[in-house]
Amino acid sequence: MDRLTPTLRHWQAQGGMVALGGHRLFVAQAGQHGSVLLLIHGYPTSSYDWHPLWAPLATRHRLIVPDLLGMGFSDKPADHTYGIENHADLLEALLDRLGVQQVHIVAHDLGVSVAQEMLARRQTHPLAPRIQSLTLLNGGVCPEAYQPRMLQHLLSSPLGRWIAPRIPPKAFERTITRLFGPQTLPSPALLQDFWALVNHHNGRAISHKTGRFYIDRMALRDRLVGPLLQHMVPVRLINGAADPNSGAHMAERYRALVPDADVVSLPGIGHWPQIEAPGQVLQALEEFLQKHDQSG
Repeated sequence: MDRLTPTLRHWQAQGGMVALGGHRLFVAQAGQHGSVLLLIHGYPTSSYDWHPLWAPLATRHRLIVPDLLGMGFSDKPADHTYGIENHADLLEALLDRLGVQQVHIVAHDLGVSVAQEMLARRQTHPLAPRIQSLTLLNGGVCPEAYQPRMLQHLLSSPLGRWIAPRIPPKAFERTITRLFGPQTLPSPALLQDFWALVNHHNGRAISHKTGRFYIDRMALRDRLVGPLLQHMVPVRLINGAADPNSGAHMAERYRALVPDADVVSLPGIGHWPQIEAPGQVLQALEEFLQKHDQSG
């Protein structure tokens, strides 16, 4: 059922559609002053994941918050290849369209890999908009440490095409709930919002395509991790330690690769720190941005 909740309709009113590369991306924007922040969400939801940080960030920054193609309110073409590089192509085109010269990127889950790909491109495309810093929330920073859930495995299997449009709501809710911290479980209203976003414009039917990014990410592993090892830009990892996908074990692997890594660990917090502990995330993010903001 493609029924948006009042909360989602309010979020939809924060932005509009931008035509890029033959597709339309939903892009929410706010703020007119301060440094530019590109916020990239994760799988399987949308830019709505950033709504707890929206108002406080908009008072100090210019926010650009898109829905990745195939998710949220953006177009969901059935014949598209939803690879990390494809997502990065569209976000680069979006920055160009909006005239952005330099940007801080804040990314979560799938968005982490897209941000890493964008950073890797700066090695060979120095004229691209300058990335001033990366703030990475729970995601596959080190792809080899990522632990996908069973539903994601099934969707990425040969059965995925059949399973995707038949995912029952209860299975979806169980999978999402298990990714949250034990004391920060999602409310029924939030689960309803997530389910509506996945189903919007028949998105559930392509969830087996949009969810294959973790396989794509392994093939790109050295390209994505290399720029972090080279310290190309300042990076802070804000990590919900209780996340079974990319929690404390991901932070541990990242520290092993980057001994002087900047990691803010949030004990008891799961896969969505920006929703489960928005105050702590906001404090860690603003502290980092103030330290590394060179826009004046």
